[in-house]
Amino acid sequence: MPNYVRNTALGGIMKTLFLVAGILMLVYALHWIGQGTGIVPWPAGTVMDNNIAFAYYGVGLAVIALGVIWYARRKT
Repeated sequence: MPNYVRNTALGGIMKTLFLVAGILMLVYALHWIGQGTGIVPWPAGTVMDNNIAFAYYGVGLAVIALGVIWYARRKT
């Protein structure tokens, strides 16, 4: 973030939003991995059930989510 945003209240709000977005993305990623591998059969009867492609998509999303969480948690 630019310096003029880092040291304002807006910077704190943005860091919080990035953290919340990263956590939500991580939850979705774990769900995709679970459904793609067949570990989480909820909701039943979806195209994601036992479809390994969604497990790979979940791993990719998890990597992005961890990057967003890291960015939100780093010190200014």
